[in-house]
Amino acid sequence: MVYTVKEFSEVAECRFKIDSAMPAKKTPKTSFGQRLFALRTARGYTQVDLAKALGTTQRVISYYETKGELPTPDVLAALVHTLEVTADELLGIRPSKLDNEDLGKRKLWRRFKRMAALPERDQRAVIRLINSLVSSKAQSHAAD
Repeated sequence: MVYTVKEFSEVAECRFKIDSAMPAKKTPKTSFGQRLFALRTARGYTQVDLAKALGTTQRVISYYETKGELPTPDVLAALVHTLEVTADELLGIRPSKLDNEDLGKRKLWRRFKRMAALPERDQRAVIRLINSLVSSKAQSHAAD
């Protein structure tokens, strides 16, 4: 039997409620989840970005971060390659080396790569904005 939404709600006597608030962020509960979260955020990835880079879903990344279960060897290898760390660092055998200057450059480079997807007109606008900021910064340094 096929019901319309109205008929279904009358027959099933159920009321639907859509909550407009976003669900609360879950914090990593295990050391692996904490390390994965720290490395992912330090590298400038969102869960969605990392999932796309790995060819999986955001839900999988969230699972590894919140539940902290160790990934399968193929996922571990993909994480190591994508996050540019060693397996020892990711698994906590050795402390990770988070170089802030290098990480800042990686984040900036990733943003510039995303800019390539913009229409050419928008790309030119971004470049003009950058040139304007750089020249105003140079002028302020010259005045000092």
